[in-house]
Amino acid sequence: MKSQITTAAIVASLLALSACSSIPAAPKDQRAPADPWEPMNRQIHGFNTGFDSVTLKPIAQGYEFIFPQFLRTGIGNFSDNLRTPLSIINNFLQGKGNAGFSETGRLLVNSTVGIGGLFDVADEMGIEQHKEDFGQTFAVWGMSDGPYVSLPFFGPSTLRDGFAMPLNILADPLFWYDVSSVRDKIAITRLVDQRQRLFSAEKLLADSADPYISLRESYLQNRRFVIFDGDPPVDDDFYEEFDEEEFDDEEEIAEEPAQ
Repeated sequence: MKSQITTAAIVASLLALSACSSIPAAPKDQRAPADPWEPMNRQIHGFNTGFDSVTLKPIAQGYEFIFPQFLRTGIGNFSDNLRTPLSIINNFLQGKGNAGFSETGRLLVNSTVGIGGLFDVADEMGIEQHKEDFGQTFAVWGMSDGPYVSLPFFGPSTLRDGFAMPLNILADPLFWYDVSSVRDKIAITRLVDQRQRLFSAEKLLADSADPYISLRESYLQNRRFVIFDGDPPVDDDFYEEFDEEEFDDEEEIAEEPAQ
């Protein structure tokens, strides 16, 4: 029975993979500069979509149906609280002392008064959250993004963020917890909760003409946003191109004969 279930999952994944390949990758000379590996990334994206559709997504749908909102909120708070040491380390590595101390305060308050992080008491006290990870730290230190890459099972990333992923895992207190029976249950619950939180964004992707490109651009824009703490520098090339197009339009209007 177990082998039959595994075979069914693989077949479903391959079917989804073949369906995704119906949207061809752009020719080499027309690919986005950030995505030179687009053909490979599309194949991996298709596999991830198919694998998710027969594994994590239906579990997350059942989780959303069974657990009321207040319980899901508590689980989400607990998950975010476990991630706080990662943010503390990286805030200090980036030289953001105030943010590092703020995250430390959040961890102490939520882990005690907030009953292990189930309640976000720190937010109610006005202690701001400053999420950071090693990918953001490497960016602040000057490491470039590298090519966009779709990682098997993990999804969208960049070469820099993929390189930082093992460090993010090592900074998770759950990784070091010895009681595997408890650790694994918490890890699975946290994963399912994180998947459920993506449902709203998933609907936007489903409505797009090319979900792969929509996911890629959303990921890259979001990473740029968080790396610069919500204030990314202005892309001068974009505005120069926009101004040139606007100037050309004005010339065309001026050249039109009066009616």
